[in-house]
Amino acid sequence: MTGWFNGTGEILSAISAGDSWMLSEAMRQPAVWPLGLIAMTGAAILILLAYRVSPWFERNFESSVMVVSYLTIGGIIFVEVFRRFVLSQQAPWSTTLPPFLFLIMTWFGCSYNVKLRTHLAFAEFRTLMPRPGQMACLMLDAVLWIAFSWVVVVTSTRVVANSASNFQIMLGTDNVMQWWFLVSVPLAFTALVARVLENLLIDIANYRSGDELIGQAVIGGE
Repeated sequence: MTGWFNGTGEILSAISAGDSWMLSEAMRQPAVWPLGLIAMTGAAILILLAYRVSPWFERNFESSVMVVSYLTIGGIIFVEVFRRFVLSQQAPWSTTLPPFLFLIMTWFGCSYNVKLRTHLAFAEFRTLMPRPGQMACLMLDAVLWIAFSWVVVVTSTRVVANSASNFQIMLGTDNVMQWWFLVSVPLAFTALVARVLENLLIDIANYRSGDELIGQAVIGGE
């Protein structure tokens, strides 16, 4: 078990030094997995507390990110198509920035749909099960989402650190770094874990009170 935490000192030293190259090298150590789980869970709990403090933030966080990203993508495409075919001009970054914005929109949209329970729902099948079976399925959903997010957060953070250590610049720009956008992946999946924990607390409360556990999920609904 102690082998899992090998390299903890290297990772913490790299983080405290703020050196992306050191961090990229240190994240090859086995300790990145338990530390990643601890950091992801801690950050998700902080987001969950922010949801409790601000109902507006809880209702609009992911949807606001998605709408802003989508409108920005649409605006860039509209303007640059006009400039290209009418003015014979085009910004060199106009074809490289939208895919990164789409990345942000997609993964925060995944968190939003976990909130709405439109992923891993299987409502028609689960409503036929007894309450203990329904609760067991909901618990399994939470475990699967957290495990999946753990893998994504750790591996994508490695990609972010590697991108920063190699000073990867977005094509078509002079000083816009790729890792500024890539970091949205671990952030989005941490927000997803916060939604998983939020749903789990609701499920436990419903199970104890005898309220309905499985409801029909509607994509885009509240």
